[in-house]
Amino acid sequence: MAEERAEHEGAEDEVKRRFREALDRKRGAAAEGNAGGGAQNGKVRGAHARADHQRQFRRKSG
Repeated sequence: MAEERAEHEGAEDEVKRRFREALDRKRGAAAEGNAGGGAQNGKVRGAHARADHQRQFRRKSG
């Protein structure tokens, strides 16, 4: 019974350690990506720009 508990705690510690390592890698990659780029690296382009055409609403047929 004590051995199972020790193995279970060891497995939980291993999982936590792996998640922390992955999070550290993710944070490191994000820090490197934001080093000098600023707003040029954003995913959304022209979010507040004017639309090229007026939106047309049509009744659904069928």
